[in-house]
Amino acid sequence: MSIGHRAKAPGTVTAVLVAAALSFSLTACGGGDGEDDADEKGNAAATAQAGITESARPGDDGGPAAPEAPRVLATIKGGNGFQFTVHSAVRDDGGFLTLAGVVQNISGKRQAPPVQWNGQEKQVKVTGRSLAGITLVDKADKKRYYVLRDTDGYPLTTTGLSAFEAGRSVDFFAQFPAPPEDTDSVDVQIPLMPSATIEIG
Repeated sequence: MSIGHRAKAPGTVTAVLVAAALSFSLTACGGGDGEDDADEKGNAAATAQAGITESARPGDDGGPAAPEAPRVLATIKGGNGFQFTVHSAVRDDGGFLTLAGVVQNISGKRQAPPVQWNGQEKQVKVTGRSLAGITLVDKADKKRYYVLRDTDGYPLTTTGLSAFEAGRSVDFFAQFPAPPEDTDSVDVQIPLMPSATIEIG
């Protein structure tokens, strides 16, 4: 009985050693595959990150670019704490000239637009505070152009202006009869503000 048990022992030991060797081999191979996968994933992530970084940079391939700053024809700063920035003065096919830009309260305190900006006509007073008092002067032809009115007498300009908080800015427009085609510049005159010469298109 004991002899038979001893005869089987070497085979059992051999089987255990073979199983251990196979287990070690499989474990070693699996560890190598895991490292390779990690390397591949790391490379893929790095490539993707590089792609994002490259696409975020402005370039010749149509990537995003910084917006252009608006054109400035004139900056008119008054002693009353307001500043006008004129961005465009464009003729249209109807024989009009449209002035456009931004008016800002730079005084550091809340204040109302001056009533002088309204103009002196009774018709414009019903619109509240407006920019109907702006005029354009063509020095070469010695002509002054006033803000146009519609059939009801309302001025074709920004109306209903309320008090400006400190730093507040408002887009404005004013429409005038267009000067002759050979006139390429005019003076903008705003009540209580210095005049400024601008180019017109």
